Amino acid sequence: MSVSVAQAQLYFLAVTRILAVLVHVPVLGGRLVPNPVKVGLGLLLGLAMLPWQPLPSDAAALPAAAFGFAMGREALIGTMAGFGAALTFGAVQIAGDLMGIGSGFGAGQIINPTFENTGSVINNFFVMIATLYFLAINGHLSFLLGVARTFQLVPLNAPLPQFTSETLVRMSAQLITVGVQLALPVLGAVLLTDLTLGLLARVAPQVQVFFLGLPLKLAVGLVGLALALAALAPSLTSLFQALGERTLSILGV
Repeated sequence: MSVSVAQAQLYFLAVTRILAVLVHVPVLGGRLVPNPVKVGLGLLLGLAMLPWQPLPSDAAALPAAAFGFAMGREALIGTMAGFGAALTFGAVQIAGDLMGIGSGFGAGQIINPTFENTGSVINNFFVMIATLYFLAINGHLSFLLGVARTFQLVPLNAPLPQFTSETLVRMSAQLITVGVQLALPVLGAVLLTDLTLGLLARVAPQVQVFFLGLPLKLAVGLVGLALALAALAPSLTSLFQALGERTLSILGV
């Protein structure tokens, strides 16, 4: 079976959109994933997701300039769709940062290889646990289903959808709120520890509260996170399972 040039152009347009989305998910197309692996995954997903409607061998192909413009349009659509995934993992990062700062781990910053930025030990640990949980509940499959649906709602080589800044701002605000809510159990435990230390400083001024509070808050932060992980599982599940819908809603479809 011969494949027309127009059919090949549609395939590469689909791969462009898929790769633009994948780079926003750390476990699928993050900076730690080698480029040949990302390209190979994009090519395979393009074969699976592209609505296969064979074009006749004499179908008219797009000129070079129009094809380049179409690839840029698909890259923009993929970037906007992938931004929903970036916001989702950003909410997890916000939660980890708040836990680290509140419990005293913020004083020591180490490199987070997943996102290639610096963060506290507790932040890196929470992000790692959340990423593993994302894979355990098949969140990556929900995400890929959302990417596949973009080809149905926004066909290839079609006009750009109506992006609205209101949707983007609202989604960003919601995910920032989710990040704060995920950190609340640890922040609440640390707050109670600070209140206890403040009362201790008033009752027994001779106690060196500063030197006592630092290791105590570190221990409370670790124990609080260990106890809160089970309670945070439903919130993480709803956060990751809605990733596919979030990918579509940011496109305004």
